[in-house]
Amino acid sequence: MRIFILFCLSLALSAPAKAEGFSQVTDRQKFVSLVDGRKLTRFGIKLDVTRDGRIVGRAFGRPVTGAWDWRSGYFCRDLYWGDYEIGANCQAVKVQGATLRFISDRGTGQFADLQLR
Repeated sequence: MRIFILFCLSLALSAPAKAEGFSQVTDRQKFVSLVDGRKLTRFGIKLDVTRDGRIVGRAFGRPVTGAWDWRSGYFCRDLYWGDYEIGANCQAVKVQGATLRFISDRGTGQFADLQLR
C-alpha cells in the first residue's frame, strides 16, 4: 500500500513545467503575502506554509512536516511525509489567481499546482 501511495504522490507532482499565464514570485515578502493564513491544497494534500519557515499538514492520510526558507529568488524546502524523507529542493514559484505552481530544481524540473484556500 505504501508503494502505491508513493506512486500516486509522485504522479500528482510530476507534470512538465509549462508557465502559460503564470507570474514568477521572486521575493519572500510576496510569497508570504500569498500563503499567510491560507492552506495550500490539491487532491489528497492540505498544507500550511507558515511565515516563520514551517510546513505542516497532511498528504494522502499521513502527516507532512518540514521547513522552508527563501534563497536567491527560490522557495527552498526540506520535507517529510510521515517517516519518509522527501528531501531538500529549491523551487521556482509562480502564481496565477489562486494557484501556486512550485517547479522543482530551481524551475527546471517537474511542477505541482496547489490551490490557495
